[in-house]
Amino acid sequence: MDKGIIKRIILQQQEFVSKVKLTRRNIVLDHNVNYVLVGMRRAGKSYLLYQYIQELLSEGHSAEEILFINFEDERICDIVKDDLHLILESYRELFVYEQPYIFLDEIQNVKGWEHFARRLADEKRHVLITGSNANMLSREISAALGGRYVEKEVYPFSFGEFLTYRGLELPKHWHLSPVKSDVIRLFSEYFYNGGIAETFDIQDKRAWHQSLYQKILYSDVLLRKNVRNERSLGLLVRKLAESVMQPMSIKRLQNILQGDGSRISRETVSNYISYFQESYIIFGISNFTSAVSERESIRKHYFFDNGILNLFLFQPETKLLENLVAIYLHRKYGERLYYYNRNVEVDFCVPDEGILIQVSYDISDRNTLDREISALVKTAGFLKSTSLKIITFNQEQTIDKSGYTIEVIPIWKFLLEY
Repeated sequence: MDKGIIKRIILQQQEFVSKVKLTRRNIVLDHNVNYVLVGMRRAGKSYLLYQYIQELLSEGHSAEEILFINFEDERICDIVKDDLHLILESYRELFVYEQPYIFLDEIQNVKGWEHFARRLADEKRHVLITGSNANMLSREISAALGGRYVEKEVYPFSFGEFLTYRGLELPKHWHLSPVKSDVIRLFSEYFYNGGIAETFDIQDKRAWHQSLYQKILYSDVLLRKNVRNERSLGLLVRKLAESVMQPMSIKRLQNILQGDGSRISRETVSNYISYFQESYIIFGISNFTSAVSERESIRKHYFFDNGILNLFLFQPETKLLENLVAIYLHRKYGERLYYYNRNVEVDFCVPDEGILIQVSYDISDRNTLDREISALVKTAGFLKSTSLKIITFNQEQTIDKSGYTIEVIPIWKFLLEY
């Protein structure tokens, strides 16, 4: 590997990252912590590095303190583990700083990268790393890094970040001002197309999402996991999309695939789902009332972005609504998020926070409303919950029932205020 090429990349990146225009994201990174940023492709991990760098520059650090390498740069695409030390050598031949801030973007392209990352941490260097595929989350690499890095998941833009991108700043009491109509108008775009920033100014968003999905499926699942049954893999994604909102067992999914002519084992179905999760296509939540042994085999599955989910749906509104609530809650509560299903079903619960949430696109029908209220009240009595909500598309009211106050709130307001 030619050190001259590496030097040119370092200098070019120092100039580029200081000037790139950003929509600031509501993600805070501690400047005294080494991070591995993980998440689905195109979620904005690289731009979060740029944001971090611009914060350093605003605090008075010099651009010369920045050592940024993008391993998808075609000039170093053939770099191997044994050449990684040349990056530090090249930097030292350019600058006098002994402890630069080191940014390694898409480093998963280098086999054995984790050993280099661990050495940097052992030398007490400031390091941030990004990666897009399943290798970044494998148990082997987590063990290899030995607790020296904090793993940080990066999601697509939240609705609030999307509004900032569109130039809409919310004043205090915005829902009582004319700004409310702008929020509702812009929400429709976000609702159907998701939060991947690259799509915001593209006309054919569906084609872009289709291309991204195919890239994830082929690069991060089929090729990297050496999956040969492409047909069953694609069918499973479709069935998971169609069953959003419904608990699905591994056995049930196996039966569906076999009914379509696929010869596939239960273990293979389970493996495929784990591949989708590791590649940030889907995430799952378990039934709070299930035995520990059942929590992995029967789950509700959601997609990390509405734009990807919408590729597979016809008349998608009810599924997109619940998926968007799931994304928000998973982002906030992680593994503390469940659904509740014992005699009655509640879409989402966070037991240690006393939170119960039902999702219903339209509660104009009295039977629908009564059903949602009854499930919340019964479950609240069992879990001692105090925060009860029904998320709708556009309805809002407060309901008092059996000593509980239930807040009915439209999705666009929920995403911005909670």
